[in-house]
Amino acid sequence: MDELTNLVVQKTGLSQDDAQKAVQAVIAALKSKLPAPIANQIDTLLSGGVSSIESGLEAEAGNALKSELGGFLGKL
Repeated sequence: MDELTNLVVQKTGLSQDDAQKAVQAVIAALKSKLPAPIANQIDTLLSGGVSSIESGLEAEAGNALKSELGGFLGKL
């Protein structure tokens, strides 16, 4: 979150404190509008945990593919 706050400071000229408040407001708004499974990943993403999100998405995609292939092969 510090990296995002620093970016807002650089791009807008806001003080560090004001930029942090703005970032927190945007994050809260996103969390309230996104579906829960996605909203729950925001903190992980902001803490630099992109690889864990990618791993989770890969696992979900793999499970969906297995399910679809299983259904398709079962119909043959």
